[in-house]
Amino acid sequence: MSDKSRETFASRLGFIFLSAGCAIGLGNVWRFPFITGQYGGAAFVLVYLVFLLFLAMPIMVMEFAVGRGSQQSMSQSFLVLRPEHKVWSLWGYLAWAGNYILMMFYTTVTGWMLAYTYHSAIGSFTSLDADAVGGFFGGFLASPEQMVLWMTIAVIIGAVICWLGLQNGVERITKIMMCGLLVIMIALAVRSVTLPGAEKGLEFYLKPDFSKLVSSGLGTTLYAALGQAFFTLSLGIGSMAIFGSYISKDRTLFGESLIITGLDTFVALTAGLIIFPACFAYGINPGAGPGLIFVTLPNMFNQMPNGQIWGALFFLFMSFAALSTVVAVFENILACFMDTFGWSRRTSAVFMGITVFILSIPCALGFNAWSGFQPLGPGSGVLDLEDFIVSNNLLPIGSLVYLTFCVTRYGWGWDNFIAETDQGKGAKFPKAMRFYFTYIVPLVILVILGVGYYQTFSK
Repeated sequence: MSDKSRETFASRLGFIFLSAGCAIGLGNVWRFPFITGQYGGAAFVLVYLVFLLFLAMPIMVMEFAVGRGSQQSMSQSFLVLRPEHKVWSLWGYLAWAGNYILMMFYTTVTGWMLAYTYHSAIGSFTSLDADAVGGFFGGFLASPEQMVLWMTIAVIIGAVICWLGLQNGVERITKIMMCGLLVIMIALAVRSVTLPGAEKGLEFYLKPDFSKLVSSGLGTTLYAALGQAFFTLSLGIGSMAIFGSYISKDRTLFGESLIITGLDTFVALTAGLIIFPACFAYGINPGAGPGLIFVTLPNMFNQMPNGQIWGALFFLFMSFAALSTVVAVFENILACFMDTFGWSRRTSAVFMGITVFILSIPCALGFNAWSGFQPLGPGSGVLDLEDFIVSNNLLPIGSLVYLTFCVTRYGWGWDNFIAETDQGKGAKFPKAMRFYFTYIVPLVILVILGVGYYQTFSK
């Protein structure tokens, strides 16, 4: 039932970079540094890495396997692999909607990165004091015109890249963005660790002090590390499955997943090497929260020699990280239109771009014209609601769906999953851990789901 004319990647590197680009996003370069700062540094990082390896990565393998085994996007993959149980395919359509909801707020935040790249490059922050930099961000959020403009630019960039084709657009441009991201990151990290006073930041980041886990609240810290590991790979809504459908069976999926998880982790850890030494060098609180990127760091670049250049490079790197995810998720959305309705790539790209733009407007206006809408309590907004739907619901539930589908006889089944995953050269999936994947991991996911609800609604 597979589509013999299905597009494929031109190279293995294209698959690795695009899959890594989907995983590498603002969760790595924005959320990871400030959450590490809040929960005590190096000890938190070690716990995060354990959860990433033993919880998140195996589920990524399962998404890849469903995609490669079906040769279809998420809207059709479950139906192809389990046609006699059509109930599974319902998740494919919910996941399709989930990708849309993710882009409804992700394009807005990507617009922030593009805007700050532009303003850093033209020197908008160089003459501002600390309070004025904070005021600039507040004024930016309060401007409907600015928010919609930069969101629109992010949508157009993503849609055009997908319109150009899988190999000529998505694969080729993602390779360029990922190479640029890695080069800029390494340059920024070298600059940061060589600043006077950076050694205190390196000690905070690289020398574990497990007492800090307890002082921050052990349960809260473990949940934060678990959540970061789980959400960094954007699992559960088919974002990885689509790339599995584009690759050959020459390599095992477990081996490829190890490489992709390694790249994702390298970017997150290097982001810490950029931020923590610089924060300590300039006396900045590394646990400053989400405002660390948009308020705290521009102040730091103002104090740094050639800060305008380093600031522009930093936000360009952030933009590449955000856009790599936008392109990957856009590809997932339009592939569903192509597989479900038989539309051409270009028709799908245009329709997707228009609909994502329209659906993204509420988030862009949620900080200004629609700021009175506070769905999750005082201080919340449209972005918080959309993020809650995706991060606290669709991602963990979807991961549970993919896991159950792959390990139980009610779905595709363990034997079929292993046969698909282990095809080709490379590391084989750890079959001895079947009990762990069948019983322990689902329990952990349910705990994540429950704690997420509790933290949201017990305020």
